[in-house]
Amino acid sequence: MVNKKHFRPGQITTVGRVLLFYILCSLSFIAATAFTNHITTGIKDHLSFVLAVPATLLLIVLFARMGKITLRSTGVIPGKATAARFFCGYLVGLSMAAGQALILISFGQVHLALIPHQAIIRVMLFIILFLLAALREELVFRSYALTDLRVSVGPVCALAIITILFILEHIAAGEPLITAIVGSGMGGLLFGYAALKTRGLALPLGIHSAWNFGQWMLGFKGMPGIWRVLSGDAHNNGTPYIGLAAFALVMALGLFGFHLFYGKNIPDSPAAKDEAA
Repeated sequence: MVNKKHFRPGQITTVGRVLLFYILCSLSFIAATAFTNHITTGIKDHLSFVLAVPATLLLIVLFARMGKITLRSTGVIPGKATAARFFCGYLVGLSMAAGQALILISFGQVHLALIPHQAIIRVMLFIILFLLAALREELVFRSYALTDLRVSVGPVCALAIITILFILEHIAAGEPLITAIVGSGMGGLLFGYAALKTRGLALPLGIHSAWNFGQWMLGFKGMPGIWRVLSGDAHNNGTPYIGLAAFALVMALGLFGFHLFYGKNIPDSPAAKDEAA
């Protein structure tokens, strides 16, 4: 027999509100991208995110009030642990990117070469770009939306819904289906789990931005980074896609590590909320 409490009107309202929030966030990003589309400099993408992030923050404020949840509980307000969590997350993200690369190199799937005489400004611009991109996605998926769903339908369902939306966004952006499901899906689970465990955005933001920068640094973003891929590919390396398997492995290790470090329970005390971000 179906348990009717899983289909309360309030829960349906929350899911609808979150979907509306996501749609408006997507439209604001599309508008920001269109506004900067005529810019021909190398910071066009940076400017798109600079415009989209404040718009997303305004939507968070509006929808948090609609959902009767505090901004602190969404993780957008920095707390005492913010800097430490971001720094730790950044180290974790870089380690995970390096771990995937080592697996691929050990299997002979890729061969990398260091690019000499890197321009520091180029590297810094990519660090900032991936930080802005991760910030926008963490605000969209792991702040208000995840919090409102967690309160209404519980952390497991909330994480599942947000991860599905995260996958769909990457499919809409042109990512291949299998890469979106395995790559974005595992990444979404890891970032969402980190947000739920810490009641904030600093840890998932650090992991997310560092992972993307690490992928670029190693040449796995379709362009040379600090290293260049001489042969092979980071994601489609023969059968059964060792690149994706390596990706899934490091993400699974990250999830397991957080589970061991933070314990199995999702915190929900006022003290935990005060430590948000």
